[in-house]
Amino acid sequence: MPGYKGHLAGGLFFAVMGIVGAVMLGWLVFDPLIAIGLTGFCLLGALFPDVDTNSKGQNLYYAVFAAIDLGLIIQKHYMWAAWLGFFSMLPAIGSHRGWTHTWWAMLLVPLPILIMPAFMLGTEAAQGFIPFYAAFGTGYFSHLLLDGEFK
Repeated sequence: MPGYKGHLAGGLFFAVMGIVGAVMLGWLVFDPLIAIGLTGFCLLGALFPDVDTNSKGQNLYYAVFAAIDLGLIIQKHYMWAAWLGFFSMLPAIGSHRGWTHTWWAMLLVPLPILIMPAFMLGTEAAQGFIPFYAAFGTGYFSHLLLDGEFK
């Protein structure tokens, strides 16, 4: 089972292949900023299943979330910052290789990426977040695949 570097490499591979595939299929118009954002979400998804244990991956994951949360607070987006803080604490519930290493968690964990924008902005605006849900889920899938969870 790879460490955080292996999971980041796997997540990066899946991100690049996913973006290239989506552009080639016409599902996504290439935009460098969007591609960077989708790659970031994919990498966070690739790290997520192991953030329930003390590791370098956990430190990196929470450093990114703390920076994003601080940015939201500075911009006075307190509601978004509160939700991000709440959802980022969820991995602490449960044991390592428990619920975070399941196929259903791969589908449910990124749901706030769709649900919160729908709740706060409306369902039509939330449709723009579908690629980010897919990117996080793809990264999550890469982690589970590399850990041998799909035997």
